[in-house]
Amino acid sequence: MGFIEIEGMEFYAYHGHYKEEKIVGNRFLVDLKIETDCRKAAESDQIEDAVNYQTAYKIIKAEMQKKSNLLENIAGRIIDALYDKLEHIQSITIKLSKINPPMGGKIEKVSISMTK
Repeated sequence: MGFIEIEGMEFYAYHGHYKEEKIVGNRFLVDLKIETDCRKAAESDQIEDAVNYQTAYKIIKAEMQKKSNLLENIAGRIIDALYDKLEHIQSITIKLSKINPPMGGKIEKVSISMTK
């Protein structure tokens, strides 16, 4: 087994429960960890034997462009889309963070982590 990790993906998107968040938008960070069997790709040196992390990034980017009220919804959609479109995945862990959330005080970020 092995892990493919893409860390610190940054997106500007219009997610949030409050009307203002859907208009103004915010910065979001995404960290992804995919557990997979890397042995075949290690031997063959061929992209078709690996989980293509460029494809994973494109899937995440597309899902981040779809508006949602909750971070949980976005994370769940991303996980489902990755499982639907990529092969050889054993498990996925995603961390999704909203930078400087509008909560009435100085807060660096709020995050949700999900594993499937």
